[in-house]
Amino acid sequence: MGTCKTSLPWGEGKTLLTYQLEQWLSAGFTPLVVLGLHNSHKQKDCLPGSLTVINPLTDAGKTTSLITGLQYIPSDFEVLAISAVDQPRKFEIYQILLQAHIDNLALITAPTYQGKMGHPLLFNNKMRSHLQNIREETFGLRQIIKEFYSVIHKVEFDHPAVLVDINTPEVYKQLHNFR
Repeated sequence: MGTCKTSLPWGEGKTLLTYQLEQWLSAGFTPLVVLGLHNSHKQKDCLPGSLTVINPLTDAGKTTSLITGLQYIPSDFEVLAISAVDQPRKFEIYQILLQAHIDNLALITAPTYQGKMGHPLLFNNKMRSHLQNIREETFGLRQIIKEFYSVIHKVEFDHPAVLVDINTPEVYKQLHNFR
């Protein structure tokens, strides 16, 4: 992208980071933000009600952020949602997923659009040990999804918002202009 995604404008007077935190807080979650050393100064942008930790190992891959964050999650959590700052969603999506996850006593819950799996992913506490053992070499969460695919509770949405992933300036401009 050429710039830190957390700082990208998203909505009136918001950044992707603050927008995401607002949505998670509105859905009743306590967001845990894992920042790398390169953007540790963004702690000041985190909203009240969220927690922030710094991952000193971001150069070793994305999985290090997940593993770092898990160290700060209470051992008795009921639902853990994993989301990236470049995957903005409205809180209604989080609410629907959370309700489906709870109603189905799912190990993993994932949104889908036209059969394609999106984000965020919700995990039951029984998945904690699997999450703690992810590695870059085994493609992180992809290995868990592959291993547990048959038991993932998939929630079909009628719009592609659950597939949004801002990985290029072109995608950002397109989404930002049509929000």
